[in-house]
Amino acid sequence: MVPLRLMEDNIIFKGIYCLLSGPNGQAVTCSWGGVLPKGLEWLSYFIAGFAIVFLLVNALLIFASVFVYMLRRILGRFQSRLGPNRVGPFGVLQPFADIAKLLVKEDLRPAMADRLVFNLAPVLAVTTVFLLLAVIPFGHRSYLTNLNVGVLYLVGVTTISTIAIFLAGWGSGNRYALIGAVRAVAALVSYEVPMVLALAGALLLAGSMSLVSIVEAQRVPFLLLQPIGFFVFLLAASAEMNWTPFDLLEAESELTAGFHTEYSGMKFGLLQLAEFATVVTTSAVITTLYLKGWNNPFVPPGGPQILPSHVWFLVKVLFLIFCFIWIKATIPRFRVDQVMGFAWKVLFPLAVINLLINGALIVLWPSPTTGQLWTMVAVNWGAAILCLLGLGTLMETNRRRPTASVTLQQVSAEVR
Repeated sequence: MVPLRLMEDNIIFKGIYCLLSGPNGQAVTCSWGGVLPKGLEWLSYFIAGFAIVFLLVNALLIFASVFVYMLRRILGRFQSRLGPNRVGPFGVLQPFADIAKLLVKEDLRPAMADRLVFNLAPVLAVTTVFLLLAVIPFGHRSYLTNLNVGVLYLVGVTTISTIAIFLAGWGSGNRYALIGAVRAVAALVSYEVPMVLALAGALLLAGSMSLVSIVEAQRVPFLLLQPIGFFVFLLAASAEMNWTPFDLLEAESELTAGFHTEYSGMKFGLLQLAEFATVVTTSAVITTLYLKGWNNPFVPPGGPQILPSHVWFLVKVLFLIFCFIWIKATIPRFRVDQVMGFAWKVLFPLAVINLLINGALIVLWPSPTTGQLWTMVAVNWGAAILCLLGLGTLMETNRRRPTASVTLQQVSAEVR
């Protein structure tokens, strides 16, 4: 059975499957007896797979609630205020109170809305986030499946969110919602290009499209080997999930919320869940691609991990979430022309430079030793510093200085 072969290395799946089937299982070798009789291996597989999916989905929902709490409390600290502090100790139950409020609110639908499209968009947005969990390894031998085209799967699934956003804006029957959707789709399509090029640099170093293989290939974190690629991917991912400073959906000049202006009740809650959960999954993807995934980043491969692999993965994800919140609290929002120009004039050239440099290094050292890896680190960081200085100088040279609206006039002594 193909699904069994894909999941047989998952220790959680193997434990549940062996507990139910025991040595009767054909695809997974078990060393203890099971509780189900022979011939029901298919039921054991279904229960084990369902248990993992149930665990991942609910863990993401809880993490999304934790992220909302972190967002509001940390932003409060940045802005010299308290944040949520009424519901529960230190306000920890505030996200659940918000969910309860959304559940009891009336679900409204505009008279001019397309009913099918209007209802389909929130479901599609949430489904996209859940699909990303299928290939993310959240610990040693802990994942739903290890696809040999995992990176290609990630790129393909994330494009579904573009369709969901456009359906929400189109189906609302509101011109402002449609304008917000068009802005978001334009940014999503533009930032897909530098994101994929940044991923290509990581694939060159790992020699595989499997996320598990990418983690195992990181003798040195790819953050050190590819600082330009990390920078490009981080900003492109921020634009993909409409995060600051690329959040053009909520335009103050229009007093609208973008493509979800007409949504209320739990449909609005699903769209917000997709937005917040996307930050969590994006942090998990960045951890996998650039921060050695579940491994201890301070020791070489095979060294002492000190903490369990799942704890290392969780710590890195929480750190990246904090960084995203920090960016939201400090960087102002771009204009729409700045967003599109930044994608094609800054991130795209940087992604191409990163790809060319690492391609040349891979040709020079196909199987680099530890010393050669650190030489590659020095080369990439030198290129990153040069790109930073060059872009800073170029942007300063081409900066448009505002013309003075008031001119000084010389007043004669008689008038004085």
